[in-house]
Amino acid sequence: METSNRNNAPEGLQASEQTPPAAKIVLGKIASPFGVRGWTKVTSYTEPFDGLLDYKTWQVNQNGRRTQLTVQNGKPHGKFIVVKFDGIEDRDEVARLTNATIEISREELPEVQDGSYYWADLLGLAVATTDGVELGRVENIMETGANDVLVVKGDRERLIPWIMDDVIVKADLSEGLLTVDWDPDF
Repeated sequence: METSNRNNAPEGLQASEQTPPAAKIVLGKIASPFGVRGWTKVTSYTEPFDGLLDYKTWQVNQNGRRTQLTVQNGKPHGKFIVVKFDGIEDRDEVARLTNATIEISREELPEVQDGSYYWADLLGLAVATTDGVELGRVENIMETGANDVLVVKGDRERLIPWIMDDVIVKADLSEGLLTVDWDPDF
């Protein structure tokens, strides 16, 4: 990926506050207890969704309080993953973790190939058209099935499909800028 000087951003657009990427990346959330022997349902944000099981040690963050847990066993179960942690043996213990986020260190993520990006790297990026019209910042990303869609908030909200080399002209993480071929009135 080509890198460029920060000063090349269209006037008024600054690099993302997310650059450099955050030290912790959220990969899922603990949903609810599963059974009575300490298993829990987990909502995974990874693709494929059971990719979360590739990480054996999780930082579980509950309102800023982090606990490191080791996955003893886990498997897909419908739209969830069910997981058993070392040292958690009953439903009441695991119930205390409900709604906690699952984080890993940024360094644990595999390197991405050129042209591929982690969603966490795109959030907060400035978005401008090829003509230099500022559209706002990436606030969220939606998975639609056909392609992912960027939720860009600026003077108004825009939904921009992630179609590389067609709509997305350039993603420059070091610049903190996405350049898009998009009609600003749309």
